[in-house]
Amino acid sequence: MRSPRKMLVAAAALTAVAAGLLAAPAAVAGEPAPAAAEKYVALGDSYATAPGTREYDNPDDECRRGPLTYSRLYAAENPSMNFVEASCSGATAADLLTTQVPQLTADTTRISVQAGGNDVGFVEVLKNCILTIDDADCLAGVEAAKAAATNALPAALDQTYAGIKSAAPNAKVVVVGYPRLYTIGGDCGILGLSDAERAALNSAADTLATVISGRAEAAGFSYLDPRPAFDPHSLCSGGSEWVTSLEWDKLNESYHPNPAGHREGYLPAIRAALG
Repeated sequence: MRSPRKMLVAAAALTAVAAGLLAAPAAVAGEPAPAAAEKYVALGDSYATAPGTREYDNPDDECRRGPLTYSRLYAAENPSMNFVEASCSGATAADLLTTQVPQLTADTTRISVQAGGNDVGFVEVLKNCILTIDDADCLAGVEAAKAAATNALPAALDQTYAGIKSAAPNAKVVVVGYPRLYTIGGDCGILGLSDAERAALNSAADTLATVISGRAEAAGFSYLDPRPAFDPHSLCSGGSEWVTSLEWDKLNESYHPNPAGHREGYLPAIRAALG
């Protein structure tokens, strides 16, 4: 016959086992493990950040990030995702590779990337067109930018896209393009650029689209072409414009998507491309 002490020890052990079974339900055979959280990372330049929206998280932040950009709006629609905003105003493709791509991780599932305009000096081209009187100076600057886009930009994009694939091999990547700025022959008033200058700047956007879309396809990425959506809302369209016009006291905010451009132009396309 067992001693009372041993019987008490055995009873305590059985009670502990029963409590453990109640506290930790048995896994059901074949039941899938909980899905890992999605992770969205936004890479890009000033078109991916807040210039043009005029609302910034911190006015002293050189990256000029703000709450009304397409990446922020997309992240807000998907609050269960982990969101990393790496985009920074003024970034080139090389800057993305050295400072933004390192923020990607192997568990990143969705990426938007917008770069290329700064690589060809498009901001300086715009300023030159604004500040010079002679159309020829503007047109020459545009042609130089187009040559840079054709000759130098492909290699820079290839390196950046390769870095993205290496850092986040399983992510869905959407490469975001740039809109045309002007409606030619539209309602522009008597001030500003001539139609020849406006047409030249539009042609630069078309050259960028050709180069960037080609390199995106070569990398196996999707390309988001904003031109069809933005064209009816470009400057001088006479309707609801999605791009900020020239403002002499805010040159660094001119010619960027405004809140409607991010919300109505880019966001629906990002939503469709990334899911």
